[in-house]
Amino acid sequence: MTIRNRVATGGRPVEVPASPSSGRRDFLRKACGVVGGSTWCGGWARAAGAYDSGPLAPRPSHFEPRARNLIFIFLTGGFSHVDTFDPKPELNRCDGQDVPAKQLRGTFRHPLMGSPFSFNRYGESGISISELFPHLGSVADELCVIRSLHTDIVEHFQAVLAMHTGSATVPMPSLGTWISYGLGTPNGNLPSYVVLAERLPYAGSQVFANGFLPPEHQGVRVMPGNEPIPNLAPVVRSMRLHDLEQMLLREANIQHAEARDNDPILRARTASFGTARGMMRAAPEAMDVRHESPAVRELYGVQENDNQSFAWQCLVSRRLVERGVRVVELIDSGSNANWDSHGNMLDHRPKARRVDQPIAALIKDLRRRGLLDETLIAICTEFGRTPWSDNGKGRNHYAAAFSSLLAGAGVRGGTTYGKTDALGMEIVDEPCHVHDYHATILHLMGIDHTRLTYRFAGRDFRLTDVYGRVLQRILA
Repeated sequence: MTIRNRVATGGRPVEVPASPSSGRRDFLRKACGVVGGSTWCGGWARAAGAYDSGPLAPRPSHFEPRARNLIFIFLTGGFSHVDTFDPKPELNRCDGQDVPAKQLRGTFRHPLMGSPFSFNRYGESGISISELFPHLGSVADELCVIRSLHTDIVEHFQAVLAMHTGSATVPMPSLGTWISYGLGTPNGNLPSYVVLAERLPYAGSQVFANGFLPPEHQGVRVMPGNEPIPNLAPVVRSMRLHDLEQMLLREANIQHAEARDNDPILRARTASFGTARGMMRAAPEAMDVRHESPAVRELYGVQENDNQSFAWQCLVSRRLVERGVRVVELIDSGSNANWDSHGNMLDHRPKARRVDQPIAALIKDLRRRGLLDETLIAICTEFGRTPWSDNGKGRNHYAAAFSSLLAGAGVRGGTTYGKTDALGMEIVDEPCHVHDYHATILHLMGIDHTRLTYRFAGRDFRLTDVYGRVLQRILA
């Protein structure tokens, strides 16, 4: 049964892979059969089988996936393509020349500004990458650099929303939510979609919200620090007593929901308690990097007692996908003090230093553990920055052309896709809209973006709306 058929009929797949905790559930079912058909025991049986048929249970993809997990790295604020992954020697030669510059409220003349950063060729592929990212340069042969991305709006709020949900105007379900809805998760003790975010980006929690999709699939935010997920420590000393209490509470919740026409929000809230119960056991261990070897922590740049840096977040993201989390998103910085370098492009330097080594380490670590062949990494921002300057040192927002990266499962490494003109102003070959970027990510996850739909308000919605095409040339 396809994903679309499940949406239309409300059905579920007939066959679901067994989960690690199936023995406990089987015991509860059999025990209830011996005791008898009481309402209380019947509730135990329903609760024991909830994950097997629940909204987060694993589901088949439309076709054989190249990637089983996604790590989505979002660099908030709009990093400059001409200063990072799209070198423009001609821009440096034309430094200071006035050009017609498209702005949100018209076209004005502004002086071109060359990049203050040098570019070097890396790897056997010889991809040119800015001096800002020497560590990413060391994994150049794993990267597909997309140099022709474009979006619709040059304001942060709308552009961030579009990069996450496909919509720059009306908030829609996020990319991670769609993947969770379409594929479920193999580990019911951890959320299907985890968001590591010290601070919220523009548009806030809407970027990982479920929208009209079932609320079980919304992103679960983890805030780096001493207590990444609050209130996980059990207050009951005996886990046996705790388990009994949870079973009784689950039965009460089921009866409460049935008396209220199975309200979806109430159902999702109840299901979240089950996930939280599993997280009490699984999440603290997954986020404790102290068990990693000194060599691994050094690779990422994780310092002693570090539980907050971007390096720590990258290492935790590897540990999460290793444990079956379907989608992990890392949001670098919030709506302030980010890559939005209006005043001075040299502000890109500390921003790049914060993320360069950890992202490269993540790729290397996944590769040597055999996980890169099943994990897709997407590295992006909301838009680019203008090849001209408003004040002689910084750059403004630019939606007509910018760069992003893909690496890992199913991606042809050591390649570039698309081309901008000599000044980085216009796309001249192989344009890639945000919808195309999303369609390609879904394709690599085994999902046909035109078939993953959800009927809401009389219309079949999808992540890519009525657009999107898969970038076939980048597929390995």
